Amino acid sequence: MPAPSGRPRAGTAATALAALLLLAACSGTTRGDDDAAREPGAGPEPTAQADPDAPLRADLSVAFLPKQVNNPYFTVARGGGERATAEFAGTFKEVGPSEASASSQVSYINTLTQQGTDVIAISANDPGAVCGALNSARDAGAVVVTFDSDARAECRDVFINQATAEDVARTQVELIAERIGGAGEIAILSATPNATNQNTWIALMEEELERPEYTDIEIVAVAYGNDEDEKSFQETQGLLRSHPDLAGIVSPTTVGLAAAARYLSGSEYAGRVALTGLGTPNQMRQFVHDGTVDSFALWNPADLGYLAAHAGAALASGRLTGAEGETFTAGDLGEFTVGADGVIALGPPTVFDAATVDDYDF
Repeated sequence: MPAPSGRPRAGTAATALAALLLLAACSGTTRGDDDAAREPGAGPEPTAQADPDAPLRADLSVAFLPKQVNNPYFTVARGGGERATAEFAGTFKEVGPSEASASSQVSYINTLTQQGTDVIAISANDPGAVCGALNSARDAGAVVVTFDSDARAECRDVFINQATAEDVARTQVELIAERIGGAGEIAILSATPNATNQNTWIALMEEELERPEYTDIEIVAVAYGNDEDEKSFQETQGLLRSHPDLAGIVSPTTVGLAAAARYLSGSEYAGRVALTGLGTPNQMRQFVHDGTVDSFALWNPADLGYLAAHAGAALASGRLTGAEGETFTAGDLGEFTVGADGVIALGPPTVFDAATVDDYDF
């Protein structure tokens, strides 16, 4: 079904997805001698066999590099990483920029490489901007685990996906469609323009909205708050002023969702414009109970960080190479299987509403 007339796009959903799939065409798992000749979008074939019974290396150093520090979402993920690292008696630290920008993580990667860090777990602000630095780290002996937001597949060993992109996109479309009665103009308040996960979800949301049941829903704008509270607040205000008939906003980023909820709750649009997206219960609890937000979704970021650290330890110890079909146990989360392109999925998103939001503390 063709896109509804007037829906702005940087390209069709199919084009966006094709570009994203090209970037993730093959996983960079184990580094071989011909790594210097890596072709764009193609990682080297595994050159080693995983030994599931290999002992965990002693004194592994684990570093988390989030999109930005002091972001509540990544603070929770850091706690999971710290807990996992303590379980295998490694050393843990978090470093990172205060602003989520494409190039802001490169210097931190370079420093971690110089320090001989064993495991680098990064949520990439840009899929390509960090690639050179990450491959230098890998060449120096580090394993690279991306989580939350992927880098190009040839630049890391595995990607810890918080949920399948299809599940995240489908859930958000279902939530906003239910809230606006299946018809009306909606806008998307995203993080940064280059964020891998955000762009994948948006492309898939556009594709989901092509289904016949969503014919009367139209995306009229995509705005970017750069995962900054104040900018996200201002972008929400701008969307509402520019689109007076706006029925709802979807914000697939925890910073954006909380900022949009704060603006809506104190504005003339409270109760008139629906809001949903991805957020943490602790950030969104008050807005659910005051009626600003009916429901939203997320996974447990602590589990995401926990899984990322355990995957890094398994890679660094030879229990994994990142090849499709390999399995490993991640502490008390249980067993996981590596999927295509080195992707390990945490699980489906959870929907929170007034009946369930108080049952969670993160």
